Order: sequence, then C-alpha cells, then structure tokens
Amino acid sequence: MKIAVLGATGTVGRALTPLLAQHHDVLALSRRPPKATTRLRWATADATDGAALQKAFAGVDLAYYLVHSLGSRDFEQRDRRAAKTVAREAERAGLRQLVYLGGLGDQSPELSRHLRSRAETAAVLASGSVPVTTLRAAMVIGPGSAAFDTITALVDRLPGMICPRWVSTRTQPIALADIAAYLAAAAGHEAMLGQSFDAGGPEVMTYREMIERIARIRGKRPLIVEVPVLTPRLSSYWLHLVTPVQANVARPLIEGLRNATVANDERLRRLVPRRLTHFDEAARAALTHASRSTD
Repeated sequence: MKIAVLGATGTVGRALTPLLAQHHDVLALSRRPPKATTRLRWATADATDGAALQKAFAGVDLAYYLVHSLGSRDFEQRDRRAAKTVAREAERAGLRQLVYLGGLGDQSPELSRHLRSRAETAAVLASGSVPVTTLRAAMVIGPGSAAFDTITALVDRLPGMICPRWVSTRTQPIALADIAAYLAAAAGHEAMLGQSFDAGGPEVMTYREMIERIARIRGKRPLIVEVPVLTPRLSSYWLHLVTPVQANVARPLIEGLRNATVANDERLRRLVPRRLTHFDEAARAALTHASRSTD
C-alpha cells in the first residue's frame, strides 16, 4: 500500500515510518522535512493546506494523522481547521483509511483543553466518509516525548517538589516502541476500520509513582509534598522549571494531568498481541537516548 504520514518528523512519526517502510510505500509529510538524506520519500505539506494535501494524497491508500498545534495560543482552532482539511482532502482523494493517534481520558466531563481538543480532532476526522481508526494513548515514554520530558525535567531540577493534587491521578503510559507497533498494525486492518481503541502500557500508576520511579533511575530521592490546589503563582514556578520543553507546550500538558488516562478496554491487545514494555525499561531507554544526544 501507499501510505502518507502527516507529522512524520514528530516523536511518534519518527518511530512509525521505519516500521511502515518495511512493508509499504511510505510518503513522509511535514511542514519542515529534514535536510539530511533519509531512505524515505519526503514532501512538504501543512495539514491546513488543502492544495498541498491534494497533491500529496494522489494515489495514496491511507494516511496517518500525527499532527497537533500545541505551543500555539489558538491550538484548538488550528487543530480543528487541520482535521477538517485532512478529512475533506482524504475523501476527495478516495483514501480507504485514516489512522489517528488521540488521547486517553476523553470520556471525562472535565477535560483539559488539550485532551478536549484531541477528542474533537477525532470527531472531526470521522465526520467525512473515510473510515478512521483512532488509537487513544496516555503519555508516550520515549525520546522527544514532550510529556515525558516535562516530568523528567521536574525530577532533574527539583530536590523537593510542592505538587498539586494531580500527582495522585492515575495514568497508563505506553512505550514509544509499543504505540508505534500498534499504529503500524492498524494499516489496512479490516477489524480496525472505523473503530476507536485504548492503547495503554502494561502498568497503571499515579504521576507521583512515575516521578519517583524516574527519580530512582536518576539516582535521586526527591521530597514530594502535595497541596490541595495549584495556584497561578505556583503554576508559573512550575512552568519556569520546565522551560526545556517550552512553557507554551508544557502548560496544556500540565493542565491535562488532572484527568485520569487509563485504558478502559482490552480489544487492541487481543487484535495486536505483543509483549508490552514496562515503564522502567522504556524510561531507561528514553533517558539513555537523551543523554547520548546531548553528549
């Protein structure tokens, strides 16, 4: 099959495209394709540019939608416009499937802006005639994951933490290799057409447990004190501490940590059986990769 991957330069896109290229003809799409030569075919396309998408989707069987606008003040409006454009152009090009990576937690009535936008994007993509396969994941544990980098930055920069109540929120993170494998398996999978699946890792934990486990890997023992609310002043301190991830990206991610992100069904595990990577193994691999990249 000929497959287009929107957001191919992102964390998940970089892990997914080599898997797809083993069996399919892959066209990697990005607003800024890499300058270095790769084995993939690249094209420049913005998800809001209908003309560019029309050209890119010519002859394509299915497309992956891995883009988002976090970091922009109006990311919700940008994501809505991008999803509408992709759904329209996919329908015009006669694509047989769209595959979208969304977020767990979109059943909550009190969603953060980020998770609400992820759920809305899924709905907008599905408003067209092209069947959409949605995989909903919590935090992805891997090099370059903004959410994981945010938590790691807190561990590295703070000997002690005054934390809001979200540190007790339950989550089910998934290793980058596992979510990439699940996404790759969705290509042309008849049983997954028009369906939404929860993609969780093998462990459910609180964010406090996550912080403590990353700290142990780092050889640290931070003091964690929970407070009932996150005041604007405290929030600003936290965002200052995570500037390596950029405050405008970290802010909506931090806000989303108040929502539980736990898989509610096991259908994906039955459809795509694999040994899932445990948190400590995935975290060590991500931290080692990050350390090598900075050397």
